[in-house]
Amino acid sequence: MKNSIILFALAVILMPLTALAQNDIFSRYSDDSNVTYVSIKPKMFQMLAKMDINSDDAEAKEFMQMVNSITSFKTLATDDKAIAADVSKWVKSRSNVLEELMEVKDNGMIVKFFVKEGKDEDHVAELLMFVNGLDAVMNDADININGKKRSLQTVVVSFTGDINLNQISKLTKKFDLPGSDELEKKK
Repeated sequence: MKNSIILFALAVILMPLTALAQNDIFSRYSDDSNVTYVSIKPKMFQMLAKMDINSDDAEAKEFMQMVNSITSFKTLATDDKAIAADVSKWVKSRSNVLEELMEVKDNGMIVKFFVKEGKDEDHVAELLMFVNGLDAVMNDADININGKKRSLQTVVVSFTGDINLNQISKLTKKFDLPGSDELEKKK
């Protein structure tokens, strides 16, 4: 009887973790032929961290510092409307643990940036970018992926680690990427 109570208690404790693992949109669609999926594992970032850059270029060194702070990179892109709807639902469910930084709506396309706070106000533990409705603005600009022409509907990108917003802000400004002003305000 005592063992049954302990097993039941463990099951109750572990149930949210199991649900969380099953609810990961990247795992759910990683093998789906209607999805382009990229996942860079922690080992790859560890290998990058060991690269020795013999450069006097300060920007290259800052870029490597930022890369070294990332532990995971995942992206998923699809033109499948049902999968796009599921991805959108998943992003919405994540909004209770992430803070929305920015939202852009243009011609049926929605772009959102979210963060999960890190160890202090200059760091984030997760940076999530969500783009939905790409097909509305790309006007039949098919993209060739693995020999298939696709008109992308939805893209979601997740970075996790100990990400320094100061470094990201500098890089986005350098490359004139959208959102650099918003990241600057977040600092």
